[in-house]
Amino acid sequence: MPYLSQAERDYITEGVHSDLRADGRGRLDYRALVLETGIISQANGSARVRLGGGTDVLVGVKVEIDQVEPDAADIGKVVCNVECSPSASQQFEGHGADDLNNELTQALQRVLGGPQCGINFEKLCIIKGQQCWIVYIDAMILDYSGNVMDAIFIATKAALFNTRIPKTQIQDMGDGEFEFEVLDDVEDAERLEGVENVPVGVTLNKVWTVMTGSTKLNKEHATPLEELCTEAKLLIAVNKDGKVCGIQKGADGSIEPGLMSEMIQTAKRVGQSLIRQLDQSLHNEEAQVEEKRRNGEHVEKLGFFAVV
Repeated sequence: MPYLSQAERDYITEGVHSDLRADGRGRLDYRALVLETGIISQANGSARVRLGGGTDVLVGVKVEIDQVEPDAADIGKVVCNVECSPSASQQFEGHGADDLNNELTQALQRVLGGPQCGINFEKLCIIKGQQCWIVYIDAMILDYSGNVMDAIFIATKAALFNTRIPKTQIQDMGDGEFEFEVLDDVEDAERLEGVENVPVGVTLNKVWTVMTGSTKLNKEHATPLEELCTEAKLLIAVNKDGKVCGIQKGADGSIEPGLMSEMIQTAKRVGQSLIRQLDQSLHNEEAQVEEKRRNGEHVEKLGFFAVV
């Protein structure tokens, strides 16, 4: 964990107050973001995202058939898992990494594991009361330079957009018995219904500037040194319609009700803008790939990276 002197802390916090951060961005400016989808051939969908400065996340999506839950006989489900590579940061080494993995996994699962995810869970059911599709989302943090949760949400949304589920044919055997067959033809695979409604995460940080005695919101995306100056942070999941799909507080400081409302409104505005840009990038990339395939050209995925 890096250590900050008081002079360094004052430099960062007063820069935030002046709306000029150390890397030249304003408080609400993004770092450059690059991504590519479809880079894991063994997965049903995948994406890799890097934020300028180093935070690097790889997400793979795998769909498998399993028994429905007894209390959810007509829907499928989403299961999330986040792992931090020990080489990504010193703070990911040792037993502390397990706690961080659990924290990040739970944050992602709370948003994507329920109806607020946006995906039509009923469409994931194959035979009511028997089988359904389970969507496994596995995220790996390859490199860390702050604001990792936002990067995970962006990469997950891109990977789900890239995901295709095989079609199934169901046969009625009579007496309430059914059988199904999974079609092998890749061209018949379908996109997840409702994937356009999957939210992104927007993290806002409360920074107290000592010299001016005021609070400022520091977003987007906080660097590791800026995170050390954060009293409290709020992760807000927002979908394309500006609906808040989940909120999670981090750090030890408090957030006043008025500031909380301001943070939520800021997240809604920033989140919708991010989704519009991300969707446009994903559709453009998909169109380019389809055009190459129609022309008989070889489609090569670099894995690192196509520019947004």
